[in-house]
Amino acid sequence: MKFYFPDSQDQVSPTFNFVTEEHSPYRVRQRDDKYAHEILQPLPYDGLLVSKAIVDGSVKGAGKYSMPQRERLYRLGVSRYFRLPANIVTLGDCGAFNYVDEEIPPYTIDEVLDFYERCGFNAGISVDHVIFGYDSKVSEDEANPAWKKRREISLQYAADFYEAVERRGNKIEPVGAAQGWSPASYADSVRRLQDMGYKRIALGGMVPLKTADILACLKEIDQLRLAVTELHLLGITRVASMEEFALHGVTSFDSTSPFRQAFMDDRNNYHTQAAAYIAIRVPQVDGNPALKRRVLAGEVSQAKAKSAERECMKRLRAYDQGSETVDRVIEILGEYEQVVEPETKKSKVPAYRVTLEDQAWKSCKCTICAEHGIEIAIFRGSERNKRRGFHNLSVFATKMHHIKHPLGQEN
Repeated sequence: MKFYFPDSQDQVSPTFNFVTEEHSPYRVRQRDDKYAHEILQPLPYDGLLVSKAIVDGSVKGAGKYSMPQRERLYRLGVSRYFRLPANIVTLGDCGAFNYVDEEIPPYTIDEVLDFYERCGFNAGISVDHVIFGYDSKVSEDEANPAWKKRREISLQYAADFYEAVERRGNKIEPVGAAQGWSPASYADSVRRLQDMGYKRIALGGMVPLKTADILACLKEIDQLRLAVTELHLLGITRVASMEEFALHGVTSFDSTSPFRQAFMDDRNNYHTQAAAYIAIRVPQVDGNPALKRRVLAGEVSQAKAKSAERECMKRLRAYDQGSETVDRVIEILGEYEQVVEPETKKSKVPAYRVTLEDQAWKSCKCTICAEHGIEIAIFRGSERNKRRGFHNLSVFATKMHHIKHPLGQEN
């Protein structure tokens, strides 16, 4: 089972100073900053997925790459640009969620293949159109016309994509995108893609589905899936079910979930093999929009807020070094929470106590926690938050490596 991490230009600066909250004045972005695979051992993923929409933009606007970054990617190719070790494979796709509101995908087959070829991907997914809707009981005749149209668009693009790859004599591995709204429609898409010649198929549009629905689709696909056909799950992270997915031909998947939970989840920010902890919120007074508005409105003393912020960081670091008590840390965190979020419905301070008392970062074997300690458990700025996301990827990778294959071996 291979885990692909979708790229979104997420890096951290190795020269960032956690005490002064400053970067080196000589830092050059991208060149000096590091990706997760450059600072974590063992490697946190088996492959990297890069979307054309992220690089080149789409109908929704510009992508996340600056013009110099984009040109450098095309010039160096994906492996050299990301400084990938030889055992990390690459997968390209179109980023269908970026054009979901369009009648048809905004890219031509040649544009997509040009992107895949110039970047030198190992494999590339055909152009598809996401179907928003799922009903296991709806037949082809009864289905929403928009669902049927999007499935047919995806299949036609897949046929043209496979033919273009063959015509160009490209070494890229073609991956057919299958869309559907039910087990039967997904299975039919897989059947038709196999007839076109695809040996690897990506199942799209399944992110909102319950695990039981995904399994129902996989079981239906089993009825006609060829022995040589491998399945990829787009955007799916269900660790508890991955072993069962593998029984039904799933050999790879991609997701940003472990990374994004570090700073997008309200509670489960710092992951371990056995649990998930809340990260300790110590927002910067000058970097918190809500707090800045309260300061400008005269509701909060800026001097008092900054003093509480500094005291939080001081006590947290002292606690990590064994020279401060958990009760005194909790006391100042509670005071600062009242300054930052005076009307919060439910205080996070009790959850902070669990995080602090367990001190999971001290037993973590990842290179990030070993170097930075408690800083990774503090919710404060992108440098800490992204590092915590990278840590979560390392935990996730370890879990994946212990998933049993159908034949009984571990990854």
